[in-house]
Amino acid sequence: MSALDPREELAQRLGLSEVPGPRFESPAALRVALSERDYLSSADIASVTFLADRLAKPVLIEGPAGTGKTALAKAVAEASGARLIRLQCYEGLDESKALYEWNYRKQLLRIQASGQVGGEQWSELEGDIFSEEFLLTRPLLEAIRATEPVVLLIDEIDRVELETEALLLEILSEYQVSIPELGTVKATQIPMVFLTSNNTRELSEALKRRCLYLYLDYPDVERERDIIVARVPGITSVLAEHIAQVVHSLRLMDLKKAPSVSETLDWARTLIVLGRSELDDDFVIETLHLLLKYQADLEKATRELKRQAGA
Repeated sequence: MSALDPREELAQRLGLSEVPGPRFESPAALRVALSERDYLSSADIASVTFLADRLAKPVLIEGPAGTGKTALAKAVAEASGARLIRLQCYEGLDESKALYEWNYRKQLLRIQASGQVGGEQWSELEGDIFSEEFLLTRPLLEAIRATEPVVLLIDEIDRVELETEALLLEILSEYQVSIPELGTVKATQIPMVFLTSNNTRELSEALKRRCLYLYLDYPDVERERDIIVARVPGITSVLAEHIAQVVHSLRLMDLKKAPSVSETLDWARTLIVLGRSELDDDFVIETLHLLLKYQADLEKATRELKRQAGA
């Protein structure tokens, strides 16, 4: 292995005794491994994910909700035999929920058990209560301290404030966490990191610089047909293609929320449960509520489908 190999350089910085080997031999091998987990990867997805592993860099995945961003991280974890650790982001997420916090109740019990202490004794006690025994790890710290291979999923990063986003930068670039009371905690292995964003806000340039970038849009008709066939047992390719065509036509309409891939799969499974082997206009309109979740969208799509049927 070359001395310039990014994985080797990172392992040396972290003081790891062994340089972890690559998870996948090639982008083609990655595509096969993902397909075995029912995730149909495009060439772009396989290439970026493969390079992220080889370069030891996080992947920032942006795109509309429901296009398989989270599913990609899960499939990679399964395909590589790694543990998936997920941080679900939300407004108000802070350091204590993302990185670590101290077990204040346990610390208080320790202080009470020690009785009244003077200044010198307090200095000794302080070093005791701010130790590993009293540390509660949260997903980010847990991911870098794990001894087994890890895939870290930071889901919907665009939902947190810029201040919280800044907490991630040390982990994303150095794979370490600075804890004032303990010092710097370095990774014991190199996790593969995926960040997802639904584009509800612009992410910082500092975060983007640290990541490889992947944009996942809705699949075309052919790929969505293949996804349906792979994920819905018992469905025919002909019916799957008709479903994909209908969903594609809905996404071309000016809707508040276009159908996601997961909603397409729910619709397809419904057809199988109902014993349908083909689609007709009336049935599509009757079951639009499985694909569209806003009344205005339902009304608009119904009008347009009826117009197309009558044309």
